[in-house]
Amino acid sequence: MKNRLIVFIDGFNLYHALDNNPLYWKYKWLDFSHLIKIVTPKTYNIQDILYFTSLMKWLPEKMARHQLFIKAVELKGVKTIYGEFKLRDRLCPKCGNEYQGHEEKQTDVNIAIQLFKLAVEDKYDVALIVSGDSDLIPSLKAVKATFPAKRIGVAIPIGRRADDLKNCADFYMKLKEKHFRESQFPNEIDIGDGQKLKRPAHWV
Repeated sequence: MKNRLIVFIDGFNLYHALDNNPLYWKYKWLDFSHLIKIVTPKTYNIQDILYFTSLMKWLPEKMARHQLFIKAVELKGVKTIYGEFKLRDRLCPKCGNEYQGHEEKQTDVNIAIQLFKLAVEDKYDVALIVSGDSDLIPSLKAVKATFPAKRIGVAIPIGRRADDLKNCADFYMKLKEKHFRESQFPNEIDIGDGQKLKRPAHWV
């Protein structure tokens, strides 16, 4: 019998792993569904791929690209779970002045809630968290302590180390450039009725 797998993708952690290196920008048009299929064993039965993210509503051009990408991944069966950005007071390290900036803080909480909720409902045997964020460690430990039969692994995005996170997991894997190269959407995706989704010009 195949192990039931649910995947939890920390959207911004994965995005910034690619965005931090201009050589990886071309991999942002990423087919999550294909990526998960090529990095997980055939003994796993993928139940769901959950994509946790938030929209930058104050940056219309970025939000439009993001919404286009969300539409593409959802066509392949990925489910999007939205958080929100909040304004936070910050201190400029150079001039010492205070200012307000946007900060995305709900992803960790949303992943924790879904990880625990779906364990309670016995929806998975194995959970795979795609992230290098150590803030997820308490959630991972709580689920493992409450449901010791559940296995939780982490897939660490390219360019991330995440030693503390992987040390808490039952298993881990490193996502490599070849995985992203092999998991790109076509430059144009035909969605019927003469409509097409096109790779954003910035992602080439």
